[in-house]
Amino acid sequence: MHDLPLLAWAGVAIFTIGLVGVVVRRNVLVMLMCMELMLNAVNLLLVAFGQRAAAMEATVLVFLVFVVAAAEVAIAIPIVMLLVRRGRSMDAGSYSELRG
Repeated sequence: MHDLPLLAWAGVAIFTIGLVGVVVRRNVLVMLMCMELMLNAVNLLLVAFGQRAAAMEATVLVFLVFVVAAAEVAIAIPIVMLLVRRGRSMDAGSYSELRG
């Protein structure tokens, strides 16, 4: 485990910070930003893997993770803004009536 490159350790640290932010925080926008942080950490780990294994598959996966991150920003942020405008709250617990 000690032979991981510094880039991979940075990715693990950033992912951990994002995971703690999603679990601990109740603000919806902060939770979305922490999810973005987690997606960027996954990209760092994929780049470190691709560099280590000289695999082109990692490059394709990085592109797909970027697409998912862009879709999250393009779809989730406007939905959250509409919910906040309607409910006047940024607390995730106040939207429990939206459960299916």
